[in-house]
Amino acid sequence: MKNIIINQTAWQTRIAITRDGKLQNVHFSAPVTESLERMFFRGTISKVLPGIQTAFVDIGQSKAGFLHISEVDRELAIENISKITQLDDEPVKPVVNYRNQPNIKDIFTEGDPVLVQVSKEPIYEKGAKLTTCFTLPGRFIVLMPVIPRIGISKKIGAREERQRLKEIVQKYLPEGMGAIIRTTSEGCTAKQLSKDIAYLVETWATIQQNYKTATSVSKIHEDLDLPLQVIRDYLDDDVESIVTDDKKSQSDIYKFIKIIAPEYSQKITLYTGSQPIFEHFGLETQLSQMLEKRVTLKSGGSLIIESTEAMTVVDVNTGKFIGKSNLEETILKTNLEAAEEIVRQLRLRNIGGLIVIDFIDMANTANRHKLFTFFDKTLRERDKFQSVVLKISEFGLVQMTRKRSGKTLVQELTTNCTNCKGMGFVKSVQAQTYQILRQLAQEFKAKRCDGAVVVGVHPAVFDYLVSTEYNAILDLEKTCSCKIELEQVSSLRVDQYNLAKKLLS
Repeated sequence: MKNIIINQTAWQTRIAITRDGKLQNVHFSAPVTESLERMFFRGTISKVLPGIQTAFVDIGQSKAGFLHISEVDRELAIENISKITQLDDEPVKPVVNYRNQPNIKDIFTEGDPVLVQVSKEPIYEKGAKLTTCFTLPGRFIVLMPVIPRIGISKKIGAREERQRLKEIVQKYLPEGMGAIIRTTSEGCTAKQLSKDIAYLVETWATIQQNYKTATSVSKIHEDLDLPLQVIRDYLDDDVESIVTDDKKSQSDIYKFIKIIAPEYSQKITLYTGSQPIFEHFGLETQLSQMLEKRVTLKSGGSLIIESTEAMTVVDVNTGKFIGKSNLEETILKTNLEAAEEIVRQLRLRNIGGLIVIDFIDMANTANRHKLFTFFDKTLRERDKFQSVVLKISEFGLVQMTRKRSGKTLVQELTTNCTNCKGMGFVKSVQAQTYQILRQLAQEFKAKRCDGAVVVGVHPAVFDYLVSTEYNAILDLEKTCSCKIELEQVSSLRVDQYNLAKKLLS
């Protein structure tokens, strides 16, 4: 059974989803940081780059968002091209499909206003990814107001149920709109689905009205507050309880659930214990472990997870696990355990984009197939985000992509180290010492130091110079005609030094 645990303070909201006490998902929000994903903006086209078929859009953020032609809905493209061609007194050539994509310069010109939605948060040096293929998530469906197509979650397996849901949604959807039928809609009545559709259609009408009345770059619409988003997306029969440590949050959630799913209103409880709520449920320790590169498996094996801007690599190791029979069985058991944990780690760390997993190589083809099937099935059953997985290669590698959504856990909770500047490592004491010696030689030469000088260095550099490289100091004294006195200064970094003339007593 699942539990939703909400820790709300004036400075931050943290929400954990657990299963049998084990952390499965975690979400953060803070008043000082704004999540842009799913927000609607009235933007202005600031630059059009036909070479990469992308328009940059000013949405009032520090970096312009980017809108690729693949994210421009068909009707908008036709409408804008029609306006341009009519102004030029040329015959209108409607766009039939995107196999013959128009050039983005024919759709947008600099200074044009445009309604856009953020589909991906800004990441590293990139601005927000934008779209005009809008989506509005509800409890049972995701409304696509400008894409007249109906999709159904693959997790709804029964053909009769899929057909029933599709017919209901088609009946209540306005003409020209589409929807994605979510897994939570399985077994829903027509009344429940029609209520969800009506709410989302009304929301879309409000967005359109706000866009028409806005006169400059501005935010048009944002999603629900984080606790209500999580309730909307995760609330189902599998949820045992919703626990919050804030009375106002409890009241807001209760009112929201009474509207969308009154049958679950009795599951909300207020935590009043003396211990902080995340500590009470053992979540603080689990959260700290999510930032470590190494993840220990129950069998004694381990995962090593490392991310770059372009991709994430996961390495599976057997570690201390030696098995009870043959080697192939040992490797298969470790790989299966690792596959299940990898799915959990991808969710928890919110890792998206290109992912390469180096499973332990197996000689048996049947075992490879068993591992791939298990991994793919676990992803589909336990991860809400879309992913594409390629079969295991001859080298035992699995290549996959997973939809990016918001910040990763590392981005959410960490910043670049002031010592290594984000490199992930620092130079050795030896390398830092040699660099300081080179800098000293250059400085002595430029300033023509004579007499006695005091060189202050970090204690680690001091120890290395005195014990290993004292001859280098003697050589510097001889070359630069000065007397050098070393001094330990604990406030300096390893790569720093200070230099001062020694005053004669």
